[in-house]
Amino acid sequence: MAIEVRPATVFDDVATMLGPKRPDANVCWCLSYRVPSAQNVSLRGPARAAKVAELMEHGPVGVLAYDAGEVVGWAAVARRVDTIFARSRKIPHVDDLDVWSVWCMRVRPGHRGKGISHSLLAGAVEFASSSGAPAIEGYPVDNRGQRVDLTMAYVGTRALFEKAGFYKAANTASVIGGFPRVLMRLDLR
Repeated sequence: MAIEVRPATVFDDVATMLGPKRPDANVCWCLSYRVPSAQNVSLRGPARAAKVAELMEHGPVGVLAYDAGEVVGWAAVARRVDTIFARSRKIPHVDDLDVWSVWCMRVRPGHRGKGISHSLLAGAVEFASSSGAPAIEGYPVDNRGQRVDLTMAYVGTRALFEKAGFYKAANTASVIGGFPRVLMRLDLR
């Protein structure tokens, strides 16, 4: 299987990965780490999709994985300064570099278990690197091989990041699904 990962520039493909089944639902669109909490809560139904479309006017909002032209995966990646991680009290800053963050990966049902998350993470790294990032960080769970509930697996696992060459740079005060999150980093220069 040849998975192609490219910047997320096609709104309909982003909607396939992030849009809820009901357009009036007040969930997802991967906005919770991208916009301030009050704004995230205030965006209701179709306004969430409109916000993503607005963000896409300024460039890709992540990367998408394709299998034979069908969109099968998503990874959110952006400059940390453009996310809530810039002001997080739970996720530390290792230094003052203008690092990028990858914080959400999602693979469509029916395509899981095929290594697509590895391709997505590699694509996120490539996108950040080609955009001039000096380093990229992720904040996965350190689940020590234990099963992670699918609803909380979007942050990835420490093992996934280690296989991609990331190293543990710091502990965090964040916990998801009962597992501590760690700050994983890959230097790009």
